[in-house]
Amino acid sequence: MRFCLAFVVGVFMLSSCGDHNTKKSTEVSDVALVEASEAKTSPNVNFPIYDFDGMTSLLNKKNDSTYIVNFWATWCKPCIEELPNFERTFAEQKDNKVALILVSLDMPSMWEKRLGPFVEKNDLQGEVVILDDPKMNEWIPKVNQNWGGGIPATLIYNKSGRSFFEQSMTYEQLNEELDKFIN
Repeated sequence: MRFCLAFVVGVFMLSSCGDHNTKKSTEVSDVALVEASEAKTSPNVNFPIYDFDGMTSLLNKKNDSTYIVNFWATWCKPCIEELPNFERTFAEQKDNKVALILVSLDMPSMWEKRLGPFVEKNDLQGEVVILDDPKMNEWIPKVNQNWGGGIPATLIYNKSGRSFFEQSMTYEQLNEELDKFIN
């Protein structure tokens, strides 16, 4: 049953993956913090694994940092193409209290053989976490009410505001949006 759900999620995400040219930026009111449950672990997987409820605290921190949360997968070409922009921005903005959270939507069958080697080969410095929650129709609108589920998708937030983008982002676009939070 779990494999079937993972397969359906993968097919949905794959069909949603594409080059979205329309910028969707939405200011959303603060969401009440939900206590994070412990991340699950899996043998031979070096990343925390969350269901959406467990990951909610990563999307709602109220400290002095600004967070870039990128939803991506190793099978999504636009996701892979934009990752260097996120890594470069993260490296340049660390002193400005910017954190990068890379939320992998890869299927469980890909975690060990595809996700792990990809992260290692590309020396990703952002915090990589896995979202393993087949109830996407429930959690997608909790991330952003206008999110259609396509990836790549990015949430930028801090204690003062939130913006969401269902599109690929260039280095310039990412920094232009990030500047609205740190300047």
